[in-house]
Amino acid sequence: MGRPAVFLDRDGTLTEERGYIDRLELLSLYPWTGDALRLLKRGGFAVVVVTNQAGVARGLFDEALLGTLHREIDARLPPGAAPDAYYYCPHAPDAAIERYRRPCRCRKPAPGMIEQACRDLDLDPARSITIGDRWRDVESGQAAGTGAVLVRTGHGAREAASPPAGARADAILGNLMEAVGWILRSSSRS
Repeated sequence: MGRPAVFLDRDGTLTEERGYIDRLELLSLYPWTGDALRLLKRGGFAVVVVTNQAGVARGLFDEALLGTLHREIDARLPPGAAPDAYYYCPHAPDAAIERYRRPCRCRKPAPGMIEQACRDLDLDPARSITIGDRWRDVESGQAAGTGAVLVRTGHGAREAASPPAGARADAILGNLMEAVGWILRSSSRS
């Protein structure tokens, strides 16, 4: 049996929603992000970021910038809080760059990034949770066999107000820190 994990959307969940983050100056972590990630890691969870990054496909920025942004997130976090891994989908059906214009299993709501992380890091989806600010994050987690939490930061308040037919999260909470508290309380009861 693999380790439990928390799979996190990036924009609107860990970082403030700023549209396409195409330069470092736009990157801004929520004030609770570092403490939330540190609590998850202390609670025995792997922490994995899974993020759609269609800006690559649309030619707004390149994969090298994504690497720089993810290293910068790690640098801004307190010791012991950096995610264990980052997975991203650079594809989009309307990609301006042809090599990124293709069907894929990694673009959320598909579960490919979570499934790949589970294989790479020996993670157990049945003991894991996905957190994001969009229903596609919830759907991706559920398709991969994880629990799922929608947070109201980023696009979350608008998304929570109008769920798609049949959409249901295990919880809808205010932000990542509230979600972490819910996860830690739930895991202590199991």
